[in-house]
Amino acid sequence: MKILALSENTTSDPRLGTEHGLSLYIEACGKKILFDTGQGDLFAENAAVLGVDLAAVDLAVISHGHYDHGGGIARFLKENRKAPVYVSSYAFERHFNAAGKDIGLDPALQGDVRIRPAGDRTELAPGITLLSRGGRPWLFPLQTGGLQKGTPGRLVPEDFRHEQYLLIEENGQRVLFSGCSHRGILNISAWFKPDVLIGGFHFFRLPLDDTLASYADRLNDTGIRFLTCHCTGAEQYAFLQPRMPRLSYLAAGDEVEL
Repeated sequence: MKILALSENTTSDPRLGTEHGLSLYIEACGKKILFDTGQGDLFAENAAVLGVDLAAVDLAVISHGHYDHGGGIARFLKENRKAPVYVSSYAFERHFNAAGKDIGLDPALQGDVRIRPAGDRTELAPGITLLSRGGRPWLFPLQTGGLQKGTPGRLVPEDFRHEQYLLIEENGQRVLFSGCSHRGILNISAWFKPDVLIGGFHFFRLPLDDTLASYADRLNDTGIRFLTCHCTGAEQYAFLQPRMPRLSYLAAGDEVEL
């Protein structure tokens, strides 16, 4: 399995642009996969620099309905004329940040025939499955971070039912991709128990204190190898890494083989 970060908040390659967002290119199980598209055009511009042919991608997955993960859908549909784009059936609900700013996806995309709503469990190809929480119990409290959904004037706290996870099983490994882990990286790790988990932890607003240290200890005790990025936070990553020897960072331009 090959994973190449097309766009992220940081980069290891000076030729690449950065943004608050995430896009990963994956080759696994005989398929070429795009996981998230970042905010807009940047993932495609970086892909061209890195020699990734987006027209050859077989399928795309959008992890949740926020602009920094699905804002580039329209660009991908132009670059690629065949691949379906799998989103949660709730992805086009309206989503807002704590200040009431709309951070959702472009509603005009809902009518595109290549946008495919997914349920709690959707098999995309042998060894490639999309998963949601389903009926799994909350093991650790949901923290919304002030994010909201609804309509202006009638906003309620997010439940992140639009978040989904890509599980790839190949060569005896279970690798789970999670865009932002809004439902809690502790919950997600316990629900799915992968060998490797790739994605953001959404810790970037958390203080560097005993609570964060306890999260590091719990995650380390899982035995999972973590490759994190995007919304984990640079300071938070620096705090976590000495406590989690199986934790590493995935910046734009970084390539990993599993």
